[in-house]
Amino acid sequence: MDAFAHCEQLVRRADKDRFFATLFAPAKYRRALFALYAFNVEVARVREVAREPLPGEVRLQFWADLLDNKGRGEIDQHPVASALTDTIVRYRIRPHSLAELIEARRFDLYNDPFATLTEFEDYAEKTSSVLIELAAQILNNGNDAGIGAVARHAGIAYAIAGILQAFPAHAARGQVYLPLDLLSLHDVRPEDTLGAPLPSGVREAVAEMDRFCGAHLSRARELLATAPPSVLPALLPVSLVRPTLKRLRSRRHDPRRRFALPAWGRQWIIWRAARDTRRIT
Repeated sequence: MDAFAHCEQLVRRADKDRFFATLFAPAKYRRALFALYAFNVEVARVREVAREPLPGEVRLQFWADLLDNKGRGEIDQHPVASALTDTIVRYRIRPHSLAELIEARRFDLYNDPFATLTEFEDYAEKTSSVLIELAAQILNNGNDAGIGAVARHAGIAYAIAGILQAFPAHAARGQVYLPLDLLSLHDVRPEDTLGAPLPSGVREAVAEMDRFCGAHLSRARELLATAPPSVLPALLPVSLVRPTLKRLRSRRHDPRRRFALPAWGRQWIIWRAARDTRRIT
């Protein structure tokens, strides 16, 4: 199996939303998109694979060294690293954007919460919005697609929906993604989010995140028309945000109650958005 085929299989297993969305991209760009998304899988799952901060830091440093052109032999032996390196060169991707993504992911290795909602936004931009923007650059044949604004808002909304869905898994390992300033506003402490039953203040903070997510999604909707049609496959996973928030509200903003969309439903939503791009946001 060549490096790009390995990336495709990795994304298919670990990031089904982006895998399915990529099938609506022109065939000539799919290998590069899978390489980008496979890299994201590798750095996003470091906490799960490494379990402890130090080995996690080592794994992230491997990717940081890759972007600095260090360890060429190790890169050649790692299929995702090899495919990503080729993609960076072919589509003129700025390593700085990927380096910021890696740096932001260091937050995942520890249990300290964000101090402010602004800090959370910065994390979401560097880990989620950037993927939309870089995927659009690939779809625009290596040229800036000019969708920075819509990518920012859409990416933050997608990140919020994903983090709220992962609330039980994060709580099980003592991790808190709700910002401290938001928790304080509702008279709860980070440790209050880890136990059961959840205090009403936690649900109120989740409801606040829902509204915050909706505001970013609405702004993305306003800007969607500025995105060239050719790059819209990069935005297709965002179509899942609004239905996800709807299910969260039906559970009275209790993130411990399962509200993730089923796999078949997620594919159906992405398929409809690919046919009618107004459904993306």
